[in-house]
Amino acid sequence: MNFLEELHQQRWDDHRFYHHNRVNQFLHLLSACCFLASYLLIFTDPVLAVMVGWLLAMILRQIGHFFYEPKSYDQVNNASHEYKESVKVGYNLRRKVILLSIWIAAPALLYFSPTLFNLFEAPQDIMGFAYNLSIMWLIIGAGALVFRTVHLFFLMGIQSGLVWFSKILTDPFHDIKIYHKAPYYMLKGDMYDEMTDWYNKSVYSK
Repeated sequence: MNFLEELHQQRWDDHRFYHHNRVNQFLHLLSACCFLASYLLIFTDPVLAVMVGWLLAMILRQIGHFFYEPKSYDQVNNASHEYKESVKVGYNLRRKVILLSIWIAAPALLYFSPTLFNLFEAPQDIMGFAYNLSIMWLIIGAGALVFRTVHLFFLMGIQSGLVWFSKILTDPFHDIKIYHKAPYYMLKGDMYDEMTDWYNKSVYSK
């Protein structure tokens, strides 16, 4: 596969394996909107951008995965939850627990070491603390993205790593494109996506 074909494939696998529940899709829609706001804010208010990205976008996104997405046998794809976790290109649930644990630990670490072992200036007020915390969270987010990308270079090849990197950065745009109808389906009582949409064939199938 070339770059774009693999990008389509990774997006399709991510959708069909991990986004069956309409509530999860709706939460991804909200998360995507928050991430786009964060992308804009990074140029004018980096602290707020990071807070929106982590406290809103990431939490909404992971609530959908951890609490709404079924962990039983996937009849649509004929795959077990264990299999899907093992072939996940990006961060599966186990890796996400590790990443989120580091994220949660950051404020505590900064509370006990306000300068983070002299890496930051000592905060004079709550805004100073929020600024230092936002820098930590930005480093954690960027570090997680770069670490997994480089890891994929060795596991799957350089192209696959770069494809995943591109996919993650563009996911907010793509999620809005494919999940904007999630509220409509929820109102209809259609709470489970059977993966029979038009984009299965026209965009992803190769």
